[in-house]
Amino acid sequence: MAVIDVKEPEFMEDEEISIFADAVGKFYQQHAPEKRVLKWRDDGQVERDFWREAGEAGLLGASVPEEYGGHGGDFRHEMVVIDQQARHGVEGFSASLHNTIILPYLVRHGTEEQKKKYLPRLVSGDLVSAIAMTEPGTGSDLQSITTTALKDGNGYRINGAKTYISNGQIADFIIVVAKTDPAERAKGISLMLLETEGAEGFQRGKKLDKIGLDAQDTSELFFDDVFVPSDAVLGGEEGKGFYQLMGELPQERLIIAMQSMTTIERALEETVNFTKDRKAFGKTIWDFQNTQFTLADLKARGTAARIFVNDCIAKHLKGELDVPTACMAKYWVTELQGEVVDKCLQLHGGAGYINDYPIARMYRDSRISRIFGGSNEIMKMVIARSM
Repeated sequence: MAVIDVKEPEFMEDEEISIFADAVGKFYQQHAPEKRVLKWRDDGQVERDFWREAGEAGLLGASVPEEYGGHGGDFRHEMVVIDQQARHGVEGFSASLHNTIILPYLVRHGTEEQKKKYLPRLVSGDLVSAIAMTEPGTGSDLQSITTTALKDGNGYRINGAKTYISNGQIADFIIVVAKTDPAERAKGISLMLLETEGAEGFQRGKKLDKIGLDAQDTSELFFDDVFVPSDAVLGGEEGKGFYQLMGELPQERLIIAMQSMTTIERALEETVNFTKDRKAFGKTIWDFQNTQFTLADLKARGTAARIFVNDCIAKHLKGELDVPTACMAKYWVTELQGEVVDKCLQLHGGAGYINDYPIARMYRDSRISRIFGGSNEIMKMVIARSM
């Protein structure tokens, strides 16, 4: 029995979903064994072949409509891909970014021509995606970006620099957040679609050395008069980028909460097993009252978090998840994730500081959750405005 044992929500009580989850789990077992994942960690990125393997197995674009090369599923299928990845310890594979953040921009906002041009190759894994938002001088304040995409003949010239870009080293399809009207703030932002192959003036900077997420590359990107054709504006109309970004944020923040929830569950399971096996002073670590009280407290709050996350997912499937609630989920569950993983590491003793143990890697990887997708301070501001 799982440490956090919550009744399967109704939205997951579907035989087809169960079969898909089993198939995804087997794919990760066969194609991402520990030896391969360790190599990704050493290399600082997942190799391209794995993306194509995932595409062939149906793990990419699970909810993309079939007419665009997708599998015609829904958000539950995307959840399965993310959840099974976490449960099998498959580090570095940015399926959640590719499937549930970037592809929806095209599905919901792209022109027919853009969907037909890009989605089939993104679903197959022939294209790996990234989204370039953050700049060296701006963080959560997207309206203050300085990257521009200005008209030049029958297209645009992109100039600027981006940083902290996930998949930056291997992505060959990038959504670039840029100002098509530098005089405006939100109304001046457009999302530009860029294929990097043969793009003169596009340059990848160094792969950034992070304190966690070793297997997932994060990079700087530079744009020096990079030309894109006139049909590169997502949706075909300038000035819609900020609103397109805002429209996708509830799902992005829910996904972060979901991933944090899975980490909470895995950390607790690893720690219960460790403490029941490891002995000190003639008895197991589990036998100490402090261990039991600590884990009981974490189980209680983790159970409450799981129920809340499931409720958010149910709302999202009905199209009813609002921005403040998504922010609450992202803020509260990521804060709890940090506390749970920290206390679980403490119960591992010295072993918790050794990267051979999953809890050590979870500890390093968890810290970013309170920052990306909008820092938790931004989450509190949004929640406060709704009161």
